[in-house]
Amino acid sequence: MTSTVTYEGNLRTVCQHLRSGTTIETDAPVDNNGRGERFSPSDLVATALGSCMLTIMGMRAVEMKVDLKGTKIEVEKIMKSDPRRIGGLNLTFHFPEELELNERQQTILQKAAETCPVAFSINQDIELNVNFNWDKVKIRIEK
Repeated sequence: MTSTVTYEGNLRTVCQHLRSGTTIETDAPVDNNGRGERFSPSDLVATALGSCMLTIMGMRAVEMKVDLKGTKIEVEKIMKSDPRRIGGLNLTFHFPEELELNERQQTILQKAAETCPVAFSINQDIELNVNFNWDKVKIRIEK
C-alpha cells in the first residue's frame, strides 16, 4: 500500500504516506463549497505533474553533474464544468540565473521533464502547456 486517506469532516482529508509517515491535508476549494485552506485534490494532481517533471529532470541533471537547485515551476490549473474536471494545466519553468548549460543538456533536461510518469498519466483531454524559460540560463559553448 502507498497511502491512506481519512475524511476529517468539513470537506477535509488527511493523506498519509505509509513509508515515511508524512501527511498532506486537502480541502475542497472555495468555488466548490470548501474552505480552500489547503491544496484541493485537483491542485495535488496539477502540482504532482510539476514535482514529477522536476524530479525526473533532477535525475538527468545528477548524471550530467548539473545542479538544478533553485529551479521553480509556476503551476496553473484551469477547471472546466459539466462535469467538473481539470481542463488545462499551464506550467512555466524558471531556472536560476547562475545555471550554465549547453544546448544538448537543455534538450536532455527538457525531454526528461516531458517524459515523466505523471505527464504520461494525464488524460489527453487536458490541455497541457509547458514553457521552459531557458532565456536566463547561461549557454555554455562546447569546443
